[in-house]
Amino acid sequence: MEKRGHSEMEIIPSESLHSYIKLLKSNRELLVTHVRNTQCLLDNLLKNDYFSAEDVEIVGACSTQPNKVRKILDLVQSKGEEVSEFLLHVLQQLADAFVDLRSWLAEIGFSPSRLIQSKTVVNTDPVSRYTQKLRHQLGRDSKFILCYSQKEEVLLEETYVDTIMELVNFSNESLGSLGSLACLLDHSTGVLNEQGETIFVFGDAGVGKSMLLQRLQSLWATGQLDGGLKFFFHFRCRMFSCFKDSDMLSLQDLLFKHYCYPEQDPEEVFTFLLRFPHTALFTFDGLDELHSDFDLSHVPDASSPWEPAHPLVLLANLLSGMLLKGAVKLLTARTGIEIPRQLLWKKVLLRGFSPSHLRAYTRRMFPDRAAQDRLLGQLEANPNLCSLCAVPLFCWIIFRCFQHFHSAFDSSLQLPDCTVTLTDVFLLITEVHLNRMQPVSLVQRNTRSQTETFRASLGTLRSLGQVAHWGMEKNLFVFSQEEVQASELQEADLQLGFLRAVPELGLGGDQQSYEFFHVTLQAFFTAFFLVVDDKVGTQELLRFFQEWVPPGKAAAVSCSPLSLPFQCLGDSGLVGEDPFKKKDHFQFTNLFLCGLLSKARKKLLQCVVPAAALRRKRKALWAHLFASLRSYLKNLPRVQSGGYNQVQAMPTFIWMLRCIYETQSEKVGQLAARGICANYLKLTYCNACSADCSALSFVLHHFRKRLALDLDNNNLNDYGVRELQPCFSCLTVVRLSVNQITDAGVKVLYEELTKYKIVTYLGLYNNQITDIGAGYVARILDACKGLTHLKLGKNKITSEGGKCLALAVKNSKSILEVGMWGNQIGDEGAKAFAEALRNHPSLTNLSLAFNGISTEGGKSLAQALQQNVSLRIFWLIQNQITAQGLAQLADALQNNTGITEICLNGNLFKPEEAKGFEDEKRLVCF
Repeated sequence: MEKRGHSEMEIIPSESLHSYIKLLKSNRELLVTHVRNTQCLLDNLLKNDYFSAEDVEIVGACSTQPNKVRKILDLVQSKGEEVSEFLLHVLQQLADAFVDLRSWLAEIGFSPSRLIQSKTVVNTDPVSRYTQKLRHQLGRDSKFILCYSQKEEVLLEETYVDTIMELVNFSNESLGSLGSLACLLDHSTGVLNEQGETIFVFGDAGVGKSMLLQRLQSLWATGQLDGGLKFFFHFRCRMFSCFKDSDMLSLQDLLFKHYCYPEQDPEEVFTFLLRFPHTALFTFDGLDELHSDFDLSHVPDASSPWEPAHPLVLLANLLSGMLLKGAVKLLTARTGIEIPRQLLWKKVLLRGFSPSHLRAYTRRMFPDRAAQDRLLGQLEANPNLCSLCAVPLFCWIIFRCFQHFHSAFDSSLQLPDCTVTLTDVFLLITEVHLNRMQPVSLVQRNTRSQTETFRASLGTLRSLGQVAHWGMEKNLFVFSQEEVQASELQEADLQLGFLRAVPELGLGGDQQSYEFFHVTLQAFFTAFFLVVDDKVGTQELLRFFQEWVPPGKAAAVSCSPLSLPFQCLGDSGLVGEDPFKKKDHFQFTNLFLCGLLSKARKKLLQCVVPAAALRRKRKALWAHLFASLRSYLKNLPRVQSGGYNQVQAMPTFIWMLRCIYETQSEKVGQLAARGICANYLKLTYCNACSADCSALSFVLHHFRKRLALDLDNNNLNDYGVRELQPCFSCLTVVRLSVNQITDAGVKVLYEELTKYKIVTYLGLYNNQITDIGAGYVARILDACKGLTHLKLGKNKITSEGGKCLALAVKNSKSILEVGMWGNQIGDEGAKAFAEALRNHPSLTNLSLAFNGISTEGGKSLAQALQQNVSLRIFWLIQNQITAQGLAQLADALQNNTGITEICLNGNLFKPEEAKGFEDEKRLVCF
């Protein structure tokens, strides 16, 4: 809260410590100026029988607020010391209602007597009452998570599990993990721009952005968030699409009429908000679900909180700080959406469930230990399914299906142990919920097959698809009652829960609006409609694939025969920016279209689509898929580097791989592999997750030549490593840095890489590898005689792991470069590496920076350098080496002419101590 200076308030101290009447008299003008809430004083004086109803009427007869304060003071002083003391007690207890008097009350050191402390103080302050109302509303709205079936209520507290939250910089490079939701609001970590107003949380569809906000609401409603936040306003961006172009609102109307209206004195509440904007938290969920042409950087300014403007203008100016500057704003969006840098305060990337998160979520969803063990055992046996479970939404769907099987079939069924695609998952959840609406019999189970279930519910599914497709074409996610009724959906269909009533009322008028449970579900039903509707022609079927065509390229549908081989990559660069920006919902539609038109779905769909129509659509889709992929590959940038023909793929390529994987067609995979005419595939910063490794393997296991694969800075984790197993037979370069990989993933690498022994480069920088994983890496180095580069920096390796790795380095005759920066091998690890350096035949570059090495370890390294002729660059920055250690390293250089640089920045010697060695240019000290 803001505090006015004491001089500004003109404080007059009391003449007598115990004369409260004199205190009120001497500070009369200060009280008249700063007491704005007379009603709260009257309520408390009346409740405790210090004022009569007649006294209240006398005060109410005063025409202005200052006169009311004067009259209250006159009456209080006339009633004696006890009433005067009680008035001060009320001012002190209700600090939020009398915020401008806080510093004065602290100055006079007021402390009430026991008698006064026993009196009841009620808070009828409009701001406090509004805060209570907001807490009640948000607590109610966030108590239960949203489910497909509207009959179910699942407590958020019982099922919520944190996901991987990572602070990133403007370029989306990691700044470290976020420990808790409360850290989102922390001023000490991750701040990119002090002038920025917005915390930007982004991640893939289904990764848990909305659930994070719901959890944040729940924490605030129960008082577990920053106590200084008195207001919490939650908006979903898609609701702003419900406003007409002509709609104009003031900021006060947007907050009060379209969110939560104060029960009393809204003007006073709004005035408080304007005076103290830092007491408000705004959350805006799903920027990507606004109209695609909405651009935050090209919205007119609106600095007046009273001037009416279009709601989108209000949104943009809230985010920029033109309105309510100082308020906390939290905005979510899907990966690929960027907002202007000047708006950003923090950026947070959500990466979904890690293996430990998945186990915790399993325990929450299945309290029964036997069910837990059974499910985790099945997931462990199917890394493909585990990879899908890394995305919280898909994990929830899979678990809901398992719960259905577990309860409906006496645990006799289990999750599939074969390859599972995202289309499989959505077909399964659709089947489960269609069957759950069937009458339940205690003596007879529902034995309908999936085909029979879909045939019986075709009308419902077609209507849902019609609504979904209409919205997808218009880039809309909220539907009016008329639009839903036009699709001939019945009330019973709405009870399935795929479409649900929109929580916010009034944004689109008085009538009820509807939305799909999740944007991926709308994409699924859009694809289903395109497949089953007889009127859909080739052009309409492939409409969303037009997003694959780079800017400036023709979007003509190709009719190339299926056997047409892919051309090799050309030399031309990629035209324009990534065309998939802001189009995830189209991408998911394409993905589901590929899955539904795969041959594996032939039996299911032939019962609802004529066979000839199905063949026609499949042929058109395959031809267009091939042509689009071939065109894309031809335009990727490429470079010749280090003997490799390197190609840099974009996130679009990941989406293409996903679509290919959904087909589950080996022929499609072979043709895609044939189009990769490069031997170094770079997929850094593509936001690839563990499930994408399934798609990548599906294509690359057809690649017959040796290949370098760079997947640095993605979100693969251990499940992704397991999914890459079919690829390792051809991989010479394996780069998996910054990917949440633990010892379990390294064990898989050891098992696979030592089978083929062709790897030359292994990059595992900035993962979660401990000494156990270091042992596996050492065994890889022992077995793979051609391994030349090893990157293990910024892991959790101590002296034990360091000694193990050093021994492997000592025995290797091929290793050229080892990076161990940012571990904690200490002096014991340094001594082991010193032994490895003695007479080493090949090692040229070694980094032991930031490893807790003291002068003792430095001494051993210096002695070893006198018996080494191979090393050229040696990094020891950010250790604990003193001037004595510096001198020992300088002496070692006298006998070693091969080293070109030893970096010692950030150690424990002073600049004047380093000056004595300035003639030795190979020592870099500062």
